Amino acid sequence: MATKPFDIAIVGGGITGLTLAISLLKHNIPVTIYEAASNFGEIGAGVGFGPNAARAVELVSPEFQEAFGRCLTKQHKDKHDVWFSVRVGDQRRGGEDGVVKKQGDKTLKLGDIIFEVHFSDDREWGSVHRAHFLDELVKLIPKSVARFGKRLADISKEDGTDNAVLHFTDGTTAKHSVVLGCDGIKSRTRELLLKDDNMKAVFTGKYVYRGLIPMDKAIEILGEEQATNSQMYLGYNGHILTYPIEKGKTMNIVAFSSQDTWTESEWVVHASKDKLREDYRSWGPRITALVSAMEKPDIWALYNHPPAPTYYGLNPRICLVGDAAHASTPHQGSGAGMCIEDCYILSNLIAEANSLEDVDRVFKAYDEVRRPRTHKLVTTSKEAAMLYEFELEGDDLDAIEQNMTNRMRWIWDIDTVAELERAKTIYRGLA
Repeated sequence: MATKPFDIAIVGGGITGLTLAISLLKHNIPVTIYEAASNFGEIGAGVGFGPNAARAVELVSPEFQEAFGRCLTKQHKDKHDVWFSVRVGDQRRGGEDGVVKKQGDKTLKLGDIIFEVHFSDDREWGSVHRAHFLDELVKLIPKSVARFGKRLADISKEDGTDNAVLHFTDGTTAKHSVVLGCDGIKSRTRELLLKDDNMKAVFTGKYVYRGLIPMDKAIEILGEEQATNSQMYLGYNGHILTYPIEKGKTMNIVAFSSQDTWTESEWVVHASKDKLREDYRSWGPRITALVSAMEKPDIWALYNHPPAPTYYGLNPRICLVGDAAHASTPHQGSGAGMCIEDCYILSNLIAEANSLEDVDRVFKAYDEVRRPRTHKLVTTSKEAAMLYEFELEGDDLDAIEQNMTNRMRWIWDIDTVAELERAKTIYRGLA
């Protein structure tokens, strides 16, 4: 039974939209999801969940956590607290003998572990396959809440009421009290709310090859320990991440490179093996073998959002959530976690609201708590790519280690429950 005098439209049926719907339905708040595609779906393969993300998953609901657990791929037990083992992959950093660093009486060569970045939390974390995780979330959503083939064109305010009218490209409309934009980095909801072309996503100077390698092939190239745990390989103007997904059946590889501009009309284009090999021709033989083994690699241009001046509007009531609000590059592995934090905090604030005027205060509290944290992620994530690619601290491995060892703490060590309480205090203080 609905317990609120308002209903909600969620625009976008990806991980954020479904997570938000699950969170709101738990509070008996009526929602309708409008998805542009003919079915729910996600693109891309692996997505990482750090301790903050795992905590947010746990807080959403037991069913949500169980769905996450069914998809979660973890490290080996002796690496359970390691985010990444960091190595140098680019041969240009080593001498003629391949030595990249002398550490006491120890000589570290190309491909050796230089250092590891550790979590301070024992909570289960790891990676999931995006599409498989979404499939699990779909099972938690009543079929009656989804409307497919609904690409948003415009939002207007209904004459004489506070309702928002959603206009879709198929000519249909829908009326709701509240619109929550979960439509990702190319969000139409964001465009309609902010009405500023300077708020559209911008190219970050980085692109990435994404591909999958069967785990037996990856082990053949790297060895079992290296293939089955998360690795980061540093280089000049490029870096590579590898980690297991699909319960260890597959290795996900993301190989980053740089260019000043992106001139393609599409953000994802097919990659030729020749271009892939050319980008990493100066890297070690294991890495060149690894990238050559990638199955059907695509090139993804990496964009992010400029900082929005607000995440909401009241005339009509629209609020941005997840990547629609703060699309980030993936260099700190925290984009999905931030989206789930958004959903947890916003849904619990909406659960406190008993009128549309209360919703106005919810949006203000959500914006005050979430916007600074998520903007910081976008900024520091772009900076992290520079760090991994010898553009921030140069190729000084000691400076890189010091930076990497400390830079993730503000993301991972957040007390999400305390953040919700802070948001509730702001909400109640606005009454």
